[in-house]
Amino acid sequence: MGRVFVVELEGRVYKCKFCETHLALADDLVSRAFSCRRGKAYLFTTAVNITVGPQEERMMLSGMHTVADIFCCCCGQIVGWKYEAAHDKSQKYKEGKFVLERGRIVDGIDPEFNLDARYGGSDGEDA
Repeated sequence: MGRVFVVELEGRVYKCKFCETHLALADDLVSRAFSCRRGKAYLFTTAVNITVGPQEERMMLSGMHTVADIFCCCCGQIVGWKYEAAHDKSQKYKEGKFVLERGRIVDGIDPEFNLDARYGGSDGEDA
């Protein structure tokens, strides 16, 4: 396996709860109104320091989507999913965007501020 190169973001960042690797900038936050089976989630335009799993079709509350789970590149923990394609025209805005689960990220400004972090796996649904 090769060496992992990590991107260090500047500004307000969201980090992996497990290893504190930078994942996304607050400036790239699109919506806080997303959900998954384990709780709340955030939609971002961009995410860094992740690996993308295989694509699969998933039925979400908003309809059928092609998604891929995303993992922290440093610790390998699942941190959310990426919307690859939306089958409903009204959901096309999600394509190419990333969902990070609140229970798997922390706010990088104040390490004591945890976004209701809870342990648990992702099922990739916005239910």
